[in-house]
Amino acid sequence: MITVLVAAAMGPMALASAAPITLVALGDSLTAGYGLPPGDGFPDKLQAALKARGHDVIVIDAGVSGDTTSGGLSRLNWSVGEKADGVILELGANDALRGIRPQETRRNLAAMLDQLKARGLPVLLAGMIAPPNMGPQYEREFNPIYPDLAEEYGARLYPFFLDGVAGTPALNQSDGMHPTSEGVDVIVSRILPDVEALIAEITAPEARKD
Repeated sequence: MITVLVAAAMGPMALASAAPITLVALGDSLTAGYGLPPGDGFPDKLQAALKARGHDVIVIDAGVSGDTTSGGLSRLNWSVGEKADGVILELGANDALRGIRPQETRRNLAAMLDQLKARGLPVLLAGMIAPPNMGPQYEREFNPIYPDLAEEYGARLYPFFLDGVAGTPALNQSDGMHPTSEGVDVIVSRILPDVEALIAEITAPEARKD
């Protein structure tokens, strides 16, 4: 009874503080869990790992297989809904695979970061690396995109989303590009500290929404 009275006295602020944090994982097939059974994709496993560490967090899967940065930009507003508290932005792998001009990839990611910043949403930018077959010139133009934009927009940077997984056959499906369930476990374990830093940024007093 006393607990109920205290909560009532504190009003909507108490209820708001009890709401879970909502993170939107905006990405491509690497986020969507291509080739994996339900529950084995990145958003589900990340949410489970965060909950195991005591975080009251919902991770929304906004991954679309085959999506490029252009596609992500076009659907940003409806993919990242009003309830979002922060965004994990994982796009660009398909741009590199298709040989899209790095200048266009940079422009699309910058536009997304502009919109998310205007909405006051903290971002963890998951970087990509151009495949070697694209050649050294493409690599020189593509690979700096993520650190450059993270610095420019004050976003958190996870330099390479597939760190520890890319190039390891046992952690990839037969196509050599998409992680297995075990590969997703590696991604989650490595990116987890950065996601927790994003959560800390969201929950900091100066970051709380009115």
